[in-house]
Amino acid sequence: MDTKTFGPLPGSTILTGVSGKKAIVMAANVRIATVAEGIFKAAKDSDSAVFMELARSESDLSGGYTGMTPQVFSEKMRAAAKATACDIWALHADHISIKKGDPAEIAGTKQLIDAQVNAGYTSFAIDASHLFNFQGKNVREELELNIKATSEIARYIRQKMNGREFGLEVEVGEIGRKDTEGLILTKPEEAVGFIKALNENDVYPHVIAIANGSSHGHSYDANGNVVEQLSIDIPRTQEIAKALRDNHLNVGIAQHGITGTPRDLINLHFPKGDIIKGNVGTFWQDVAFGTLKIYEPALYKDIMDWTLEKYRPENPNKKDKQIIDGNCKNAIKVFYKEIYGVDEKTNKAMQAMAYAESLVFFRAFGAYGTASAIRKSLH
Repeated sequence: MDTKTFGPLPGSTILTGVSGKKAIVMAANVRIATVAEGIFKAAKDSDSAVFMELARSESDLSGGYTGMTPQVFSEKMRAAAKATACDIWALHADHISIKKGDPAEIAGTKQLIDAQVNAGYTSFAIDASHLFNFQGKNVREELELNIKATSEIARYIRQKMNGREFGLEVEVGEIGRKDTEGLILTKPEEAVGFIKALNENDVYPHVIAIANGSSHGHSYDANGNVVEQLSIDIPRTQEIAKALRDNHLNVGIAQHGITGTPRDLINLHFPKGDIIKGNVGTFWQDVAFGTLKIYEPALYKDIMDWTLEKYRPENPNKKDKQIIDGNCKNAIKVFYKEIYGVDEKTNKAMQAMAYAESLVFFRAFGAYGTASAIRKSLH
């Protein structure tokens, strides 16, 4: 770590540093980078480690739907960390998605990783969970395509990092995938089989993302109203964590899709220590847009009008609010200059809101004190 620049630590340093503790490290998908300074300040003031991340869809070589390439995202996160003197954080590539697994997609994925490594990323999440063989006769056959793609990309990351430590996350169950009976949950034997197969290929992840009842973004009722997300299956999560431990696999669980989960539930009932990384994404987008709604009403209206005009024809049976909630993220790149061109009062309000909400998340996650623990392990 460069103490003068407050650059990111290897994700492995943070994830192994919280292993065995009743704590979850928050990973924030900051689609509008202005909130980052508030999150970093809260991390420093609460002595909490934090990951800052964007997924492939959010940030790719053309900027994804946030308008930030890996280099731009890295620069913005480093500037925010330096401004707040926050030193225990990782720069994470969330959901490096592989959906086909064909040579062209694998080649494009490697190009993205080249850019992320060059931008100074210190942690990577490979998501080949879409590659599931429903005709497989056993767990190994069902997961074989995922294992193959994940192994190839993980080895490529290691090659590009050239001896530098990094965090590695993998994914065994596609988050939010459903069948006729509802959300499909990862089985303990799937998680164990997946990690064992990766280990056989000399790939050793620090965390595994599982399908345990969560879904990305908001949850809605029959009328399209946002409701609390109460679908995360805690017993199944604990079963998977125990199965990994029983098989001597030192891998924690990454919980995706936390937005909408009541934080009192997280505080009192989440299995901290089984779950060691918790992704919070859409929540920070809501903080940013909620601030714009009050401080920049004309800009906010333009963003909402654009979203409805573009996406209402594709969603004829949905309420306007649900259409906006599900698609306003795609307006961030379109209104990039306007969002980052607001006055300082708006920025300060957005950062203050992110600061207060982050403190609550860090407390609910049991993350207070994790930064000091990791800091001690560095010396």
